[in-house]
Amino acid sequence: MAWRTLAVTLACLLALGLVPGQAAAERRCEAAADRLRADPMPPPPLLPPPPMPYRLTEITVPIWVHVITDGRRGAPAAAVAGQMETLRDAYSGKFGGADTKIRFALQGVTRTANPAWFRDPLGHEKVMKSTLRRGGPDTLNLYIAQLSELVLGFSTYPHWYSGNPPVDGVVIDWRSLPGGPLRNFDRGFTGVHEIGHWLGLLHTFENGCAEPGDGVEDTPPQGRPTDGCPDSKDTCPQPGEDPIHNFMDYSHDRCMREFTEGQAARMHQMWAAYRIPKT
Repeated sequence: MAWRTLAVTLACLLALGLVPGQAAAERRCEAAADRLRADPMPPPPLLPPPPMPYRLTEITVPIWVHVITDGRRGAPAAAVAGQMETLRDAYSGKFGGADTKIRFALQGVTRTANPAWFRDPLGHEKVMKSTLRRGGPDTLNLYIAQLSELVLGFSTYPHWYSGNPPVDGVVIDWRSLPGGPLRNFDRGFTGVHEIGHWLGLLHTFENGCAEPGDGVEDTPPQGRPTDGCPDSKDTCPQPGEDPIHNFMDYSHDRCMREFTEGQAARMHQMWAAYRIPKT
């Protein structure tokens, strides 16, 4: 499969449905240019698949975590620490799959009591991020609030940075952190998934069974997102079963465990193209 050129600006949105007593969630992605920002962002340029094997040099991503609360509810410090540990383990291959050679160095945690931002970070995205954001294109700003409009998280892509630096970053729902109350999405993998987008990955089911797929050679074609955690699934006639355990699918957290070597190479390629600060 080859790298695709996006025809529209997309951001990953995770759909949230509430049930009595406990929250349950279902992942979904929508075209969001009109909802996330008024100015349309350019599609990414065509990048060929990284040559394999790809020599990986360790990347350390500075990360600022911005916890938004309503003064009463919000991510506790222990959950933030758990999310950082989950990121480090997922990207180093400790759950399975490839060691991406991407590391995360926590620079600091801010806490802001703002009920409006907490309840609707999508609607207040520009002012919230403009106020809190730290660093340049290589600094990951992770905003943790409670998303409205039935979404769990969203991310910008690397190629968006040059067109609108202040909105660069990842937003996730505090209830998706490790130990949170979202049934099936309570291990911190929402953050892992969204940061994958921030580093340049598409969904494994991008383009369905058709070329160029997700632009990664070692993720088999996938006709549709995974729902739940099936034993196996094969939705395309091409060789290879659906990568249901991949962090860039929509499986339940208990089913996710890996990135591939090709995805690791793609993230390094996108980092070199878009995230290294220009001197």
